[in-house]
Amino acid sequence: MGQHRSTQRYQAVPPDFELRLVKRMNELAAKYPRWGYRMIASVLKGEGWKVNRKRVERLWRLEGHRVPPRRTQASGKKAQGLAINAIWNLQATRPNQIWSYDFMGSRLRNGSALRILNVVDEFTREGLASRVARSIGTTDVQAELERLFRERGKPEVLRSDNGREFISTTLTSWLVEQGVTAAFIEKGSPQQNAFVERFNGTMRDELLNGELFDTLLEAKVVIADWRRRYSAERPHRGLGMLTPAAFALGWTEGRT
Repeated sequence: MGQHRSTQRYQAVPPDFELRLVKRMNELAAKYPRWGYRMIASVLKGEGWKVNRKRVERLWRLEGHRVPPRRTQASGKKAQGLAINAIWNLQATRPNQIWSYDFMGSRLRNGSALRILNVVDEFTREGLASRVARSIGTTDVQAELERLFRERGKPEVLRSDNGREFISTTLTSWLVEQGVTAAFIEKGSPQQNAFVERFNGTMRDELLNGELFDTLLEAKVVIADWRRRYSAERPHRGLGMLTPAAFALGWTEGRT
């Protein structure tokens, strides 16, 4: 009959099909904020939607959802930690001698990422800072340290893992100028930086696992308040059940 075969196979799509598809896709994106379009496409197919991955990807982008970036091998400086920098080999004997710092991750209620930079005095166990932001780069780390140096003086040593922000030439060169030694633990050995790891774990257990933040400002206020209470009100077994602030005060008075 001279009629193309596709005309006998094509089934018309209902006018509201794509609207209903987008609505359901957005519902799934809100329910699973850490999933990408591939996972969402798989769920949609499992629910019976006649749709392929490319179509979901197109609609996903049009709706402004974040497409998780492809992971690539990290570039930049290689890990440079040594076992000699572990807490049992390099120990603090007085306040403000050795600080340690590390990153934590969390999320807002809508799925947006949060990053937290914690700084701890290893001798007194005080939480010196908890910087909260969407992202924290080398410049932000340096700015936080500059503020702490002005307010509390400079430590002799800063202990950390091999995160790219910590080992960057910009930060390490600046620390040399400040007369502060950067002590990097061995790669994949968080136990070598146990004081800040303990602080992170307590923050996770007592605060982050039980809180849902709606905004970045709310997260900053609540986390800052928890850090103050951790230092001023929470007894610490490693300090004979004194609070870090009380231990620091008692040590200072005992020396005067």
